[in-house]
Amino acid sequence: MSDKMTTAWWSLRIAFFLGFLLAGLDKFFHRLANWDQYLSPMAQRAMGSHSHQFMWAAGALEVIIALLVITSWTRPGAYLASLWLLLNAINLVATGQYFDIALRDIGLCLAAFGLAKLTEAFDAEVLHVVPMEIRRAA
Repeated sequence: MSDKMTTAWWSLRIAFFLGFLLAGLDKFFHRLANWDQYLSPMAQRAMGSHSHQFMWAAGALEVIIALLVITSWTRPGAYLASLWLLLNAINLVATGQYFDIALRDIGLCLAAFGLAKLTEAFDAEVLHVVPMEIRRAA
């Protein structure tokens, strides 16, 4: 991988790690936002009185995604982040408000997808280079 691609890969990994970790933890502490307000009325009706517990589960999932992205599980973590952000955007649109945050989440969804693809390219290059070096040494 070129230094520029490696720099882009690391910056995306760090950004998604910190973003998901901090947002996930804040689902328990409500320092950044009251996350319950972002649930669509349809989601609130479906969960009934368990919507706050759902936000705790969402926070736990976001922490898990953060850990996947920063460890050797970057590719599945990035795909999961992309899907989660897409679902968040759909939920936000369903509220009838927060369209600006939904648009941001779509952008982040595409960036997470890009991280997954960049990781695939990185993995393919590493797997391709190692056998070539082994052959040269033999």
